[in-house]
Amino acid sequence: MTQDAPHIPVLLDDVLAALAPRPGMTIVDATFGAGGYTTALLEAGATVHAFDRDPDAIVAGQTLVARYAGRLALHAARFSAMRAELAAIGVARVDAVVMDIGVSSMQLDQGERGFAFMHDGPLDMRMSQAGESAADFLNTADEEAIADVLYRHGEERQSRRVARAIVAARPLTTTGELARVVRRALGYKPHDKKDPATRTFQAVRIHVNDELGELEAGLAATEALLGEGGILAVVSFHSLEDRIVKQFLRSASGAGRALSRHLPGEIPAPPPTFMQVSKAIRPSEAEIARNPRARSSTLRHAVRTGAPPRSLAA
Repeated sequence: MTQDAPHIPVLLDDVLAALAPRPGMTIVDATFGAGGYTTALLEAGATVHAFDRDPDAIVAGQTLVARYAGRLALHAARFSAMRAELAAIGVARVDAVVMDIGVSSMQLDQGERGFAFMHDGPLDMRMSQAGESAADFLNTADEEAIADVLYRHGEERQSRRVARAIVAARPLTTTGELARVVRRALGYKPHDKKDPATRTFQAVRIHVNDELGELEAGLAATEALLGEGGILAVVSFHSLEDRIVKQFLRSASGAGRALSRHLPGEIPAPPPTFMQVSKAIRPSEAEIARNPRARSSTLRHAVRTGAPPRSLAA
């Protein structure tokens, strides 16, 4: 996808089919980004509370706030805080939550944000534009800590070799420098199907933004925020994210729970908080042709039961 068409929401038709937005519904778009899902939800007549920790996204979204006066509220906050943020303005329950996990197209396409190596720019990667940057982490952490991040968040099998090369090359200040260090460490030929630096960039970005911890906290927040019959729809882009979503819904729905009589004194399992859990939904070849970034996406959705939430984490 090129920069002149950066805002194609992934799996939009499937997300709308799952949420069935209509007038009178209150829906949370947990990852506003460029507003693709939010716009479609507003067009269907719903009221939307949209969250984004990136101040650029909040500024850009003000045109939508004006266009749909009274039906869109933008919240400059992490989506893990959605329950607390909405409670502060008197919203205790919502009808649906949609989450599009990971880095946005806008962030990837802006070289100065430092999320990708196709544009050489500062080694930043911060979604909120605050706190520890990628450069801060890579230039100060020890070799073992870097290797651990690359292995856990990038599934990089040669994480120790890459970490050793990063430490030897410090200080690193640009995305181009980091990409070159990783390529030299792992070996890279221009005709290779996948750039070996991809895994390192993913891992460092996930670490800097605590993306997996944020996802776990955000899912817990939806359990407390959705009313009975409410819909949760989550689009993820790699196996680490999808595994968290799948395990959350499996646990929350009681899937695989043994059906046996409880022993005297045994505490029964809590009732399921989600039901009608979908199978993994992936993009069609036609959608991938229109939007190559959709290729790795996976949608899972489920319906909230009336059971009390297992956790009241905000």
